[in-house]
Amino acid sequence: MINNTFFINVLRFVLLILVQVLVFNRLNFFGYINPMVYVLFLYWYPIKKNRTTFILICFLLGLLIDIFSDTLALNAAATVTIAYLRPSIMRFVFGVNYEFQSFKLNSSTKAQQFTFLALLIVTHHVIYFTLEIFSFANVLLIFKKSITIGAASILLCLLFSSLFSTRKE
Repeated sequence: MINNTFFINVLRFVLLILVQVLVFNRLNFFGYINPMVYVLFLYWYPIKKNRTTFILICFLLGLLIDIFSDTLALNAAATVTIAYLRPSIMRFVFGVNYEFQSFKLNSSTKAQQFTFLALLIVTHHVIYFTLEIFSFANVLLIFKKSITIGAASILLCLLFSSLFSTRKE
């Protein structure tokens, strides 16, 4: 039997790639803002799963986005870095609850969920645009792109997260 969480993760993986490549890579808000919503996979991935498998899946996610977007492994590098840093970010946001792994993301506060998502996205975008521009002479451009595209990504990720979350009443 295939586990239900496995099926949900595969479905999220495929749908986020399709939505990113077919919809959001074609959008240009104000001429340069292309939100990156595929980072939601890193947000939604279960906490108690094998870390090595998670990093490999994130590499595959970033590589597939790169193949379809023609971005020369920038997404793969940023996504693998975020996958590696995810436990540290979770430890920072959730504190002692993460250490004991006695919580689920849905049971945490909305502020913690927002902070976790925002840190994932902003860190991803800083890494991505630093590698894309690859010049510290353009730090303001890196900062501008990271903040504006990060804000658009956070807004859309929050919208998707609220639309597709499982709520227990």
